[in-house]
Amino acid sequence: MKIAPRVAEALARGAPVVALESTLIAHGLPRPANLDVARELETIIAAEGAVPATVGVVGGVPTVGLDQAELEFIATAETVGKLSVRDLPVAVAAGRDGATTVAGTAHLATRAGVEVFATGGLGGVHRQARDSWDESADLRALSATPVVVVCAGVKSILDVGATLERLETLGITVVGYGTLAFPGFYLTDSGHRLDWRVDTPEEVARIREAQAELGLAAGALIVANPLPPDQQLDPDLHDQVLAEALRQAGAKGIVGKDVTPFLLDTFHGATGGASLECNIRIVRRNARLAAQIAAARSRRA
Repeated sequence: MKIAPRVAEALARGAPVVALESTLIAHGLPRPANLDVARELETIIAAEGAVPATVGVVGGVPTVGLDQAELEFIATAETVGKLSVRDLPVAVAAGRDGATTVAGTAHLATRAGVEVFATGGLGGVHRQARDSWDESADLRALSATPVVVVCAGVKSILDVGATLERLETLGITVVGYGTLAFPGFYLTDSGHRLDWRVDTPEEVARIREAQAELGLAAGALIVANPLPPDQQLDPDLHDQVLAEALRQAGAKGIVGKDVTPFLLDTFHGATGGASLECNIRIVRRNARLAAQIAAARSRRA
């Protein structure tokens, strides 16, 4: 595994480092905006005094801290695959290029020693999972990965209630940042409640310390950071688009891993790009908060 020199140096001196996923860059945002956003997220993290470490696989080499050339390659090359944890050994053995998902990024980042990770929304339990057994690998991976994940909840196209139940079953701690309402990615409030709220990065840092003291640090701590109500997607529009997107997916026989990209693409088109702007606002906010949490952890080390 390759760790960028700036990341290795920061880790060696106990400076704050924040991991970023690369699937968002390669598969989640349209070109050329994807590369601009990738660079902006790294700038936001640096402005908060932390070192950004975007994670990906280049030529079969897992890399924590893509340099600018590697970042541009991941954002523009047509050959870049989507790598979850199960895909990593195959891609490495075959010398392939790949963008890492939440699960893949968290795994590689923690192996390098990076313990704070910013993303948009987590994967979760899909609708109709009772029949399809379709559940994101993110959940199982985070139950065994020692990382603080800052996200905007789970994508509202999923079964949010079932996802929260799975998180509880897997023993993954979830706290709301400034709220007890679990966010639904595009939506400030998914309609589901949380048991715990935090209001400062220092509180998050203390919870992580408590996990370690209690022997519970092997799993993730999820910090659910919602969009402010005036920045969310219009809830009525959201519900209308989601209902139609689900109907289309069913009519076209779209199942499995193809469902999420289809639904997100449908949202983008049907909302005139408003959902894309929401997505970008989400990752900006999460990158900033993750850097603040990493800085708080560093101060307490």
